[in-house]
Amino acid sequence: MRRPSQSTQIFIGLALGIALGAVWPDAGVAVRPLADIFLRLIKMILAPLIFSTLVVGIAGTGELRAVGRIGLKAIIWFELATTVALAVGLLMVNVIKPGAMLTLPPSGDTATAVAMVKQQQGGWDLVLHLVPTSVVDAMARGDVLQIVVFSTFFGVGLAAIGDRGAGLVSLLDSVAQVMFKVTGYVMRFAPIGVFGAMAGTIGGHGLSVLASLGALVGTLYAALLLFVLIVVGAATLLVRVPILKFLQAVREPFLIAFTTASSEAALPKALESMEQLGVPKRIASFVLPTGYSFNLDGSTLYLSAASIFVAQAAGVDLSIGQQITMMLTLMVTSKGVAGVPRASLVILAATLAAFHLPLEGVALLLGVDQVLDMARTGVNVLGNCLASVVVARWEGEFDDEQMRRSEAA
Repeated sequence: MRRPSQSTQIFIGLALGIALGAVWPDAGVAVRPLADIFLRLIKMILAPLIFSTLVVGIAGTGELRAVGRIGLKAIIWFELATTVALAVGLLMVNVIKPGAMLTLPPSGDTATAVAMVKQQQGGWDLVLHLVPTSVVDAMARGDVLQIVVFSTFFGVGLAAIGDRGAGLVSLLDSVAQVMFKVTGYVMRFAPIGVFGAMAGTIGGHGLSVLASLGALVGTLYAALLLFVLIVVGAATLLVRVPILKFLQAVREPFLIAFTTASSEAALPKALESMEQLGVPKRIASFVLPTGYSFNLDGSTLYLSAASIFVAQAAGVDLSIGQQITMMLTLMVTSKGVAGVPRASLVILAATLAAFHLPLEGVALLLGVDQVLDMARTGVNVLGNCLASVVVARWEGEFDDEQMRRSEAA
């Protein structure tokens, strides 16, 4: 008999956890340590995973420099689109406040976060906190912001020494690959962790928790739609490509990504569709795969919304400055672990840890992650297709004749 997919197993764990918590609340609370074990496993992999992937990513930018203008223009657009995605996510979750309907159990991390907000740290305090006095201490404490800062310096230094650092880049790439594999092992425990989290939460707080998760799903879908309207509308107007023509071109790769929750599955069709629209093959074949690591618009929007959702549920009122800092953290960490299975979960856990927010929110969100993953993956593919059009026009190589021929066809 074929084993159910991991997504199916997670849904089964979710359903069983809800049932146990609703029917037998005391038993639901009793199995909550299963969720704690899963969260400890997540914490265990964060530091080595982020360090190895970020260093290799930064040290490998020589490949981007080799392609010259196209690489630079692609990166500029990627960062612009990612910033808009993060801002839209923060705006929607602050306006709708889906986390206000949920109360996460108090923890030491939550108490620390509340204390940090009450202290109202000044700008210099924030800057000083970013700089580690010891990277070993930062890794031991799980201070992701400091790990990111050190990894950035280390990656830049490694890239600067050129071929002499090739051996170390190769070694760290192997470490990153090992951590990807370890992450896969940890995620096998996810259905059990979701079961424990949902059983404990429903047993302790009742079925009202489900309304809050439903509100988050609705908030995310509304935010993704708003992002598409803003960015796609503005970009297609800027590059003089009819928006309906562009949406028609990306329809099939978007649907493939949405239904399979896999960007890779949509890549061949995306390349074909963009060439038919008028993007030169050499630009499409560079921008689209590169965007899978550097331009995850849907995922970054989700991460900003999910992080504030957990803060709201934990009763932590983050200031605008702290939310902006969170945005910058997400912009960096989302680049580093883009190739990890369930990457958004790992990045979310890292961000929550950096801001001392309870990781219990991760296990709860994992229960509805498949529904969220479908939407954010579809938008990731759409955003990368748009990036290829923007770069082609920016380079003066977009083929308007080809676009007109495709319209006639």
